[in-house]
Amino acid sequence: MIGPSSQISKLLLTLLVLLIYFFLYMDFNLYMRIQNYPFESDDNSSVNYKDVTWVSCTINPLCEVTVKAVLLDHTNFYLFAPLVQIMDDILKISDTRWITPNSISFFHIFVAFLSAKCISSNSLAYRRVGVILFEFRTWLDDLDGHVARVRKHIKGERSEIGTSGYYIDGICDAIGCTALIIGIFIFLKNNPPRRGYIQLPTTVDSKEPNIVYSFKVTIKKVVRKVCCFSLQLIISSTAWNRYIAIYQDLLERSDLSLKETVRQHDVFKTSFFFLVAWLWRVVNVHSLTHLLLLSIFCDKLWEFLKNIQYLGYGILLTVICVTEINVIDVKHFIFHKLNGTSTI
Repeated sequence: MIGPSSQISKLLLTLLVLLIYFFLYMDFNLYMRIQNYPFESDDNSSVNYKDVTWVSCTINPLCEVTVKAVLLDHTNFYLFAPLVQIMDDILKISDTRWITPNSISFFHIFVAFLSAKCISSNSLAYRRVGVILFEFRTWLDDLDGHVARVRKHIKGERSEIGTSGYYIDGICDAIGCTALIIGIFIFLKNNPPRRGYIQLPTTVDSKEPNIVYSFKVTIKKVVRKVCCFSLQLIISSTAWNRYIAIYQDLLERSDLSLKETVRQHDVFKTSFFFLVAWLWRVVNVHSLTHLLLLSIFCDKLWEFLKNIQYLGYGILLTVICVTEINVIDVKHFIFHKLNGTSTI
């Protein structure tokens, strides 16, 4: 049961289904936007996306198409990013000079620790509060990047790889996720799940009823499950950030010839690239964390960790292999002539 009553459970399940439909609907609109409109406003173009959309581009995530945007998970891109913009418009956070992106990053570490404390609780209500707090931490993670981009006049989602803010944000995210994993381990250690039931046989003469014994999962198995998922988070985060860097270098470089720039746009519009980007939307570190938090909220944490223990590695390996194939094809298409000699 998701909530304190069956009615609340049905309501939350309905909201979850509607949210999934919303994400798929937005994905379809993103694909059509990429296919039919220039990525940036162009005075020479007859129709720009901002001229046809009924949602203001200040909060419409589809207006600015970037590599990181199409690889970003659904929750951050379609929900948290517009909410960050709305709150910034109301509170003028970007104009408040004493609030820096790094200070926001340091603050969401504190929120992560508070969330982990709640998640380690024996009370389901407290664990659900912890889930909400960690999602708030994720929203703050979006906020620090938004403030940094606004102050540098950068449009759209982009990773400024190599800057101090990039590394500080990454370290703060790692600390927050580590706190979450520790909170989960403490909860499972204090509340070991049941492994199964064994019914003992009885003799014919015995008047005693059959006795059912249940066995608790050992701490060793808890450690194994938690470590397996933690390693998946590390692999997903490392690969996802690597491919953002690679695709940004391939598809967003401005020091290319006109012909190569046209090829960049052609790659962006291919269905294969969109498929690769969509796969990373589903399996990147943020999406895996959202699934983990959902399992905690629904009190299905142990079942989630069991099911993803080995399956997660297979999915990640498949997506990485598909992405490597696409990266090789993109490099060859953009930067190589027909005779195979490099143009760079």
